[in-house]
Amino acid sequence: MVATAEQSGSKMSALRTPLCEKLGIDYPIFQAGMGYVARYELAAAVSAAGGLGCIGSGYMTPDVLVEEIAKLRAITDRPFGVNILFGRPSQQDNKHDAHIERMAQVAIDAEVPVIVSGLGSPSREIVDKAHAKGIFVMSVIGAARHAAKAAEGGVDGLIASGQEGGGHVGKIGTAVLIPSIVDATDLPLVAAGGFADGRGLVMALAMGAQGIWMGTRFITTDESYAHANYKQKIVDIDITGTTVSRGHSGKTCRLIENDFTHYWDTNPEEILPFPRQLKAVGEPASIAGRENGDMANGSCPAGQTSGLIHQVKPAGQLVQDIVAEAHGIIGNLTTMAAQG
Repeated sequence: MVATAEQSGSKMSALRTPLCEKLGIDYPIFQAGMGYVARYELAAAVSAAGGLGCIGSGYMTPDVLVEEIAKLRAITDRPFGVNILFGRPSQQDNKHDAHIERMAQVAIDAEVPVIVSGLGSPSREIVDKAHAKGIFVMSVIGAARHAAKAAEGGVDGLIASGQEGGGHVGKIGTAVLIPSIVDATDLPLVAAGGFADGRGLVMALAMGAQGIWMGTRFITTDESYAHANYKQKIVDIDITGTTVSRGHSGKTCRLIENDFTHYWDTNPEEILPFPRQLKAVGEPASIAGRENGDMANGSCPAGQTSGLIHQVKPAGQLVQDIVAEAHGIIGNLTTMAAQG
């Protein structure tokens, strides 16, 4: 049966959060800006489907980021984001700082709709420059205590990433992390870490989040830049197939368990401080795994949701599937409540 306009509007309102309204997107589904993996094709497909796609600028040069933004805008006029790793080095690193500032300036000059700080927080100077261009700034955090600091820095929204997620993670599980941050701040919050389907979206909304930020599930899409071996490995492993390691960057990062993670788990004394470990080890290992498909020796981020992923599909279809499942769950819960 085809839904009437009134019914469709009712379903839309059940999912369209205030943050969706603010950003001009249809659904509270945010695609993580994963380095090497999230290029313009993936971000454009997610945005065109009604979510918020995000270009992962990690490992890009400023010139490449300029090209990626232009290519995305050539195929969709929908809102999108750019993810930048603002993480501070353990030691003074002027070269690293200068590169991050150039990447941020590219995004600001391009007036991208959203800038996401994927690791650490942007400086107040960068936030103010972004705001002057009407750019919405979000920061990824891993604990409630980070929320106040991010708010003081002027960011407009938060992405709270639980330990179940792929890539850089903290120590707190998502089901505890999200309510604790909702209680600690008035900033709009997007939940990350452990989300792969409509069930997760409804759960996140019930906990007070205004959307979900998914990485691993979007790796396993047709438009993802990841090597086919990487996508298939995520499909093949179960929820125990990942591990948290400092071998990639010097910071805790959830990766597919393999020879790479085993080596660094047994040789922790060799790990360099961030970002030196990332430059010397993580970047070449990322190329080996994410681009070349070496699943034994590559550094391949993935979350525990790998165990919930059973096929590779188009990103737009994935967004629509999640929305449909979430609508069904909300409908069932409404019926149960009415019967009760």
